[in-house]
Amino acid sequence: MYLNIIPTITLVTLIVSIFVNIFFIFLIARVNLRNATHKIFVILSVVIIFWATVFYMSIQPNPPIFSSLFWVRLSIFFATPMTVLFFLLTHTFPDETFRLRRRWLILLSMTTVFVMGIVMSRLSFTRVEIINNFPSPVAGPGIGVFALFMIILDIAIIYTFYRKIKNTISSKRRPIWLFLIGLLAMHIPLITTILIPVSLKQQTTFVPLFPIYTSIFIGITAYAIIRHKLFNIKVIATQGLTLVIWIILLTQTLIEQTWSSRIITFTIFLFTLIFGIFLIKSVKREVEQRERIEKLAKELEIANERLKELDKLKTEFLSFASHQLRSPLTAIKGYASMLLENSYGALEEKAREPINRVMESANHLVKLIEDFLNVTKIEQGGMKYEMAKTDIEHLARELARELSVSAEKKGLKLTFETDGKVGYYANADQEKLRQVLLNFIDNAIKYTPSGTVKVVVGKTPDRKVRVSVSDSGVGMTAEAIGKLFAKFSRADEKKVNINGSGLGLYLAKQIVEAHGGRIWAESPGPDLGSTFSIELAIIV
Repeated sequence: MYLNIIPTITLVTLIVSIFVNIFFIFLIARVNLRNATHKIFVILSVVIIFWATVFYMSIQPNPPIFSSLFWVRLSIFFATPMTVLFFLLTHTFPDETFRLRRRWLILLSMTTVFVMGIVMSRLSFTRVEIINNFPSPVAGPGIGVFALFMIILDIAIIYTFYRKIKNTISSKRRPIWLFLIGLLAMHIPLITTILIPVSLKQQTTFVPLFPIYTSIFIGITAYAIIRHKLFNIKVIATQGLTLVIWIILLTQTLIEQTWSSRIITFTIFLFTLIFGIFLIKSVKREVEQRERIEKLAKELEIANERLKELDKLKTEFLSFASHQLRSPLTAIKGYASMLLENSYGALEEKAREPINRVMESANHLVKLIEDFLNVTKIEQGGMKYEMAKTDIEHLARELARELSVSAEKKGLKLTFETDGKVGYYANADQEKLRQVLLNFIDNAIKYTPSGTVKVVVGKTPDRKVRVSVSDSGVGMTAEAIGKLFAKFSRADEKKVNINGSGLGLYLAKQIVEAHGGRIWAESPGPDLGSTFSIELAIIV
C-alpha cells in the first residue's frame, strides 16, 4: 500500500517545494535585487526549482519522456551548480557586495563546468536498474569526481562560517547563525534519512522529501534576509495570501462538475478578486504611512538630539565667556571708582561725566553677565538656594525705599502699601527673592515715562503672601504677556530705548517656581500700565 502512495507523496512534495521557492523569490526580489546576497539567493532558488522538477522525473520508474538514465544524470547536473550557489551564498551572506575574488570565481566556474560535463556523460552513471519500482542508478568512475567536488565545497562552507562568526561582532552575528541553522536543518535530515539509508541499506523511503529539506533552508535564509534587512513583510504576506486564495478559487472553478457550481465559485472568485485588490492597496498605504511617520520620527529625534547638543554648547560658551569677562570688568569698575574718588589726584570736572558713563556701563555689563551666569546655572541644574525664614513685607519695603531715589530722578512717584499687618514670612532665599522684586520695580520705573509706581504686599484668601508691583507705564498686549517670561523676550510695546538682556523675567520665573510659588503679569492694554505679581506660601 505504501508503494502506491509514493507517487502522490513525491508529487505533493514537488509542488510544495516549487511554490515555497517561488514565494521566497518574490519576497527577496521585492527587497533589492542589486544586493549581491539577494541575487545569489534568487538564482539559487530558481536552480532548486529546476532541480526539484528534474529530481521528480528521475525517481519515476517510467518517465513520460526521455529515459530514467537521462533524468538521473540531469538531477546530478543541476545539483552541481546548486551546491556551488550554496557556497557562494555562504561566502557573501549577509553582505551587499560580492566578496569572492575574481581569480577564485573563474577557477570555481571552470571546475563547475568540468564536473557538470562529467555527470552528464557515461562516466557518472552507466545504467539504471528498477528495484522495488524505484530507479536505482549504477555509478561509474566519474561519480567520484562529483563526490570529491561536493566534499571540498562542504569543507569550504564550514571554514567560511568559522571565519565569519570569528570576525563578526556579536551584535551582527544573528543573521549568520540563522543561515547556519538553515543549512543544518537541511543537511541533518538529508544525511540521516536519505544519504545513510540509501548508502548502507538501499532504502529510498524518504528520498522524495529531499525538495522539502531544501525548502526549509530557503525559508530560514529568506527570513534572515528579510528580518535583518528591515524589510516589511506585511504587504508581501497580504499579497501572497490573497494570491493563494485567488488561485484556489480559480482552480476550484475549473474542476467543478456542474455549471451552477462553476458560476457560484466564479462569482465568489470575482468578489474576492475585487476585495483583495482593495485590501492590498489599503495595507500598502498603511505601511507606507507608518514607514513615513517612523522616518520622520527618527529624523525628529536626531534633530532634537542635535538641538540639545547645540543648547549645551551654547550654555557652556555663555558660562565660559561670562567668567572671562568678569575680571576685566572688575578692573574697569575699580579704576573708574578710584578716578572719581581722586585717588590719582584731582579730576577735572569735564572728565567726571565720561568716567561716570564708563562706571554705569560697567555696572550694566556686570548685571548682564550675572544674568547669563544665573541662566547657565539654572540650565545645568547648578543653581543653589539658601532657604531660610524671610520677612517678605520687610524685604519689599526696603527695596521700595532704595529705588525711590531712582524714581524721583525720573519724575515718578513710588509708593509702598500694605494691609497694615506685618510678619508675612516665607521659606525663601532672601538674595534670590530680592533679585526678583528688584527686577519688577526696576522694570516698572524704566517702562513708565510719567506717573506712578506702586508696591503692594498683602495676604490672599488661601494664606499666601502676594507682592505686586503696578505702574502707569506703557502697558502690554495679551500676546506680549504670553511670551513675557521666555528667554531673551521683552515686551517693549512703545519701543522705549532701554538696554536689557531679556533674561530678567525668565530668571524671576525660574527662581519663584523653585520656591514653589507663582509669578504672573497683567495689563489692561497698551498705555494702561502693568502689574507684576508673585505669591509664596506663608510660614509661621
